[in-house]
Amino acid sequence: METQLFRIVNIAGRAAIELDGGYHDLGRLTSDESLSDPMAWMTRTAELHGLAEQCVGRAADGQIAAVRLDAPIPTPRQVFAIGLNYADHAAESGMDLPPAPLTFTKFPSCIVGPNADVPLTGDLVDWEVEVVVVIGARCKDVAASQAWDVVAGLTLGQDVSDRGVQFTGSPPQFSLGKSFSAFGPIGPALVSVDSFADRDDIAISCAVNGEQMQSSSTAHLIFDISTLVAYLSSICELFPGDLIFTGTPDGVGIGRGRFLVEGDLLESEAEGIGSLRNRFVAGTGVMAL
Repeated sequence: METQLFRIVNIAGRAAIELDGGYHDLGRLTSDESLSDPMAWMTRTAELHGLAEQCVGRAADGQIAAVRLDAPIPTPRQVFAIGLNYADHAAESGMDLPPAPLTFTKFPSCIVGPNADVPLTGDLVDWEVEVVVVIGARCKDVAASQAWDVVAGLTLGQDVSDRGVQFTGSPPQFSLGKSFSAFGPIGPALVSVDSFADRDDIAISCAVNGEQMQSSSTAHLIFDISTLVAYLSSICELFPGDLIFTGTPDGVGIGRGRFLVEGDLLESEAEGIGSLRNRFVAGTGVMAL
């Protein structure tokens, strides 16, 4: 039987394998309720190819189109994000290329699903489409040549940013400006690394109200995924379910002098992963000081 590559989704807080438009609950499929936890399966990826094979010809538990997906990794312990990791984005930002991965964090409380509404926090809210790495093993000091061995899979993310908060003061406050409620949509699925023809060349794009804003490929990353995993693990211990937002290409709002307003629909896509559809809605601003 041909090996089935796997896609993991989160449906109402339960992990499931997506196959041909249907989904198969991992807990019911295996009679192992521990696998239904969306934060538990990623240490057992070797088993998932076999489970995906079992789903071929099996009646699905339901159809993806009929459910609302949650974040495939809903409660990561750590969320790293990389700034200025595409040369064209650094150029549009008027900044020099970083000598090492320019790292900040998005606080885990900002992570939401692929179709979540995002409350606006002011007049300078921006978009940044990114491929997101999901760590699959507790690790430290991983060599770049071994980095893919500790990756559970890849998903898609939006590093939504309030530029007003991000650039308040000197030095700026990247992490706060990027961690408001729902500022980290990810999904729609977590996809096995071997699903990609070239895991280092994944096309990504995003559009606002149907107008394309960004289009590039992870082939243009300054620091590729292997380098990011090795670098971060040389400093921090990494844990299963940790996320790494790998950086965004040019075409963001601040470079265009255009920002998101109430009612805007942000649509993000990644080759082999799928799409996010996030509507921006009225929200509260930052307290006055």
